[in-house]
Amino acid sequence: MEHTNFNYQSISRLVLASSSPRRKELVASLDLSLPVSILSTDTDESTPPSWPPVQVVEQLSLRKAKAAARRLEEQGQTQSSLIIGSDTVVVLDGEVLGKPADDADAMSMLRRLQGRSHEVYTGVACLLTANGEATVNHRITKVQMKPLSEESIARYVATGEPRDKAGSYGIQGLGATIVDRIDGCYFNVVGLPLSLLSDMLAHYDIHVF
Repeated sequence: MEHTNFNYQSISRLVLASSSPRRKELVASLDLSLPVSILSTDTDESTPPSWPPVQVVEQLSLRKAKAAARRLEEQGQTQSSLIIGSDTVVVLDGEVLGKPADDADAMSMLRRLQGRSHEVYTGVACLLTANGEATVNHRITKVQMKPLSEESIARYVATGEPRDKAGSYGIQGLGATIVDRIDGCYFNVVGLPLSLLSDMLAHYDIHVF
């Protein structure tokens, strides 16, 4: 990406292109000096089967950021904003696992994941509304899940927690009890790698501390 002569100090706010309460909480935890707005977008999340996981999460995070930019433009909001888009998938044996279609699908995913290691990929895109400049990156975390009985999988699915989670579990909730260990960024598994995001924000002269 080429650097521009844009004055990043004119950025007046951050816009999180996500309806995820987990991502909202993580951005809020950074306690940034800029105000943060939430703008949920209904983005087409379909991708070609040939795309590798990195391409899936990076392109979907950018797609979400661009959709948010279009909505701001339609609403006549012309102030200079930095939009953050993010997308998370679970990958088992090279296959991308997204959110479950229903509880039966969640059960099926957890049967496959139990007792094994998998990878969690999260893409992050930062898009500047003033000139369309965008940066995109990703993080990968390896997760080892405990062996699980059919009964424990059924009880976990019955809690409802897996329904809106990639891979059918949430490490920040009850899902923490079915994970044995991780190798990499914990917040990446939650859905927004804060270490990576802080590095990306620094490019725009937005510093966590």
